[in-house]
Amino acid sequence: MRIRNKAFVISSIMCFCLVVFSFIGCGATEGNDGTGTSTLESESAEGVATDGGSTLNIYCWNTEFEERMTDYYPGYTDNGDGTGKIGNVKVVWTIVPSNDYQPALDEALLLNMTRSADERVDLFLLEADYILKYVDSDYTLDVVGNLGISESELADQYQYTKTIATSQEGKLKGVSWQATPGLFGYRRSIAIDVLGTDDPVVVQNELSDWNGFDHVADLANKKGYHMLSGPVETFRVFSNNVTQTWVDDPSSVSPKIQVDSKLIEWADMCKKYTENGWIGDNEQWTDGWNFDQSAEGKVFGFFMSTWGINFTLVGNAGEEGFGDWAVCEGPAAWYWGGTWISGARGTDNKELVVDIMRKLTCDKDNMVKMSGETQDYTNTVSGMETLAASDYKSDFLSGQNHIKLFSQAAPKIDMSKVGPYDHGLNEVFQKQMGDYIGGKCDKQTAINNFLKNAVVKYPELTYDPITVQ
Repeated sequence: MRIRNKAFVISSIMCFCLVVFSFIGCGATEGNDGTGTSTLESESAEGVATDGGSTLNIYCWNTEFEERMTDYYPGYTDNGDGTGKIGNVKVVWTIVPSNDYQPALDEALLLNMTRSADERVDLFLLEADYILKYVDSDYTLDVVGNLGISESELADQYQYTKTIATSQEGKLKGVSWQATPGLFGYRRSIAIDVLGTDDPVVVQNELSDWNGFDHVADLANKKGYHMLSGPVETFRVFSNNVTQTWVDDPSSVSPKIQVDSKLIEWADMCKKYTENGWIGDNEQWTDGWNFDQSAEGKVFGFFMSTWGINFTLVGNAGEEGFGDWAVCEGPAAWYWGGTWISGARGTDNKELVVDIMRKLTCDKDNMVKMSGETQDYTNTVSGMETLAASDYKSDFLSGQNHIKLFSQAAPKIDMSKVGPYDHGLNEVFQKQMGDYIGGKCDKQTAINNFLKNAVVKYPELTYDPITVQ
């Protein structure tokens, strides 16, 4: 069960906006109506979402959703100037780079009810790493209660995509067109050189647990390859399998940090791989990491989720590497990312927001078409099971039906240990443990530094000393 601190959520959204503090009274906060529930959730749908608007304002951090709207939302027209059109409604895209997205969105949502109707945010996108901050706020609309999408319409979506978007009060605050289970992608040519085969079944047998993964890493090293490009890319494979949340009880007066043993295992694994020369030192998204995925790269494989194949590997592999890839489950079930669509309190395009959600996240035929054309793994259980059992093949993966593997991995995703501090504490932990992995300090020093920096980032947190072996 996820426990979240609503005060933490609201303050996270509004703290940087103190310069506009006078507007906070326009937004709902817990207890404003004297009932202990948010004003938004106690108001009628008419009070928070209306119709008749002439402009649909959408906030996001890249063009992926715009592309999905262009290709898979019936009636959407791209005007070619950063705007679009649906019938008589103009669609305005506000695309803010990822690092600046949350502050820009926070300010827009904070002021939404004070702006003219056509200037208000109507719909915005959220990532898994920070979705809880908005789910537990009064700036997101209840998909069922406020927008009127029925439970039966949502029944075919993977449960974890709904769990993470559900507030403490049990309100679904966002829907996703994709599910993002992770697999291990590997170079076929390198697997043949190291293992004598590129057969995904045989490779999976070799990599089915971390002992086997270590063995293959050693074999790859002897052939002149790295098993992995860098330490951080393995983090989610461990953090997705923790047995406790980062913070014991975020709703308490003095919430306490707890470090799960899986996170220590991650650091020790990366330390061992670094000392043995089994891993590179590239950060994700850097030139070195991208190069390692090219035909000239010397890395056995990468942990990639659904979108990692079509958005990352395909581009980095290039023409020479096209067809030289395959995927297997790897040593553990995990996931990475995902994008959720949320309706904004104050929208004057309620029915259009609802229709977009329905067409892109509830329409099985439309979503299966999307998967077939983009290789994206869409959020329809029955649709993906149909593709998994079909003769669907990926040319990039040399004829492999990776949808079958994803459909087996997706039900294993567990969001029960997700909490509001995950994004920030993950970053601090990776940075401080990186010094231990890289040999700049011992493990105990790295843990101590993590705890000290964690409470600097989140002063409301506390901790007991942690001794590691």
